[in-house]
Amino acid sequence: MGNQYITNAKGKKVGIILPLKNYEKMLEMLEELEDIKAYDEAISLNEETVPAVDAFREIENKRRELRD
Repeated sequence: MGNQYITNAKGKKVGIILPLKNYEKMLEMLEELEDIKAYDEAISLNEETVPAVDAFREIENKRRELRD
């Protein structure tokens, strides 16, 4: 099944109905694109990097501090 269009009284396309599978795939692709853009932005800042393990440890420590 392909995309279906919603038209106004003049026949102008104003919306679309697409299969849920296609919609979910689009959301996945958008999320991946956002991740790529965030990565590119982080790299362009040319800041000091921190290993992921250390970053996660620091985040967990801050969470614990906020709970206590």
